[in-house]
Amino acid sequence: MIRKILIANRGEIAVRIIRACRELSIATVAVYSTADIDALHTQLADEAVCIGPAASRDSYLNMENIISATIISGADAIHPGFGFLSENTKFVEMCEECKITFIGPSAKLIHAMGNKSEARTTMMNAGVPVVPGTKDPVFEAKRALKIAKDIGFPVMIKASSGGGGKGMRISADPSDFIENFNMAQLESVNAFGDNTMYIEKYIENPRHIEFQILADKFGNVVHLGERDCSIQRRHQKVLEESPSCAIDDDLRRRMGETAVRAAKAVGYENAGTIEFLLDANKDFYFMEMNTRIQVEHPVTEMVTDTDLIKEQIRIASGLPLELKQEDIHVSGHAIECRINAENPEKNFRPCPGLIEDVHIPGGNGIRVDTAIYPGYEIPPYYDSMIAKLIVRGKTRSEAIDKMRSALGEFIIQGVDTNLDFQYDIINNKKFREGKVSTSFIETMYDEE
Repeated sequence: MIRKILIANRGEIAVRIIRACRELSIATVAVYSTADIDALHTQLADEAVCIGPAASRDSYLNMENIISATIISGADAIHPGFGFLSENTKFVEMCEECKITFIGPSAKLIHAMGNKSEARTTMMNAGVPVVPGTKDPVFEAKRALKIAKDIGFPVMIKASSGGGGKGMRISADPSDFIENFNMAQLESVNAFGDNTMYIEKYIENPRHIEFQILADKFGNVVHLGERDCSIQRRHQKVLEESPSCAIDDDLRRRMGETAVRAAKAVGYENAGTIEFLLDANKDFYFMEMNTRIQVEHPVTEMVTDTDLIKEQIRIASGLPLELKQEDIHVSGHAIECRINAENPEKNFRPCPGLIEDVHIPGGNGIRVDTAIYPGYEIPPYYDSMIAKLIVRGKTRSEAIDKMRSALGEFIIQGVDTNLDFQYDIINNKKFREGKVSTSFIETMYDEE
């Protein structure tokens, strides 16, 4: 079993991992930038090591400093959390070379599934349905336009190395295609250093459904049901729930079996997520695979009574899965709201600053993952998410009522947040009726 884990991350996910390690009696090492010297994760870990200045590139993305901190502290494993270096193949290769256990899949697997065009080809070969589009990567706008015309507009332009909504554009017709392609490609180059693009048929108003996967080193793969992540803003998830009210038992079985087949097709190991688009006809298409723990993993934990971080650590330690597919049962309904320090009335402008006071809601079936506390200064250098509010009810209706109550009780003073915006989503008639898609937020304030 792993003895000591360095957490190569910050914020609520670092705190989440530290707590799981405590329960497993595993020592922890926090890393922090100079801006995070007073962060909660540095106080909860057994040790804390400064890895550089405030800017991410000099600290949380500084591979050499993180590897050095791991060796100096005597940690034998690294948990990357999500974001930062969690899907960076070079970093994983460095861990492998230094005999440090990376709690996640191999560099080879991350590369295979992180490159979106390569992943599409792999899924096609495995018989997994994919959105109609290019099988080979595209680099030139004029050639891409010809391909788009063959596919049929509207189309989605995507960066092969993309993620988090970066390097993505929708083109409605040939007149705006070249401009959108060039903008998406430039964004990809700036964000990922990669100009490789591909083109897909744009599925209008789909649902975004993802299946949580666990896979060990012995070829055992299970799924833990689905999450409905359709509530998004600019391709960034805002609210997630499990299970999806749009899926019946037969479709759930077929999608789950497809997700397992997709994971087995690449010989996957550790926790991962197979993401699908579900259209109005209930046809589903593979979109991508995330080779890390997801921000929204708590909703799956709530309805399956599973600790996904612990499972990641056990798998990385070389232990076989104790779970079999028939052992996994989804009970009740869970919803997660991402709480961000931002102002929705000012185009969701980030709002770093001093947390003057906090009241965190509680009660049966209510969970808050956060790293904030009264007197904590939110730095301006990182993502604006400061908390995740998760609830579980016996039914979707009960979960919605519980989330409404919890949002109303959640108080964060000193900075602007999206608490009221999340409250509006929960109270929206179409949301309550389950009539949502990835374009929901764009029309949520329209007359019902």
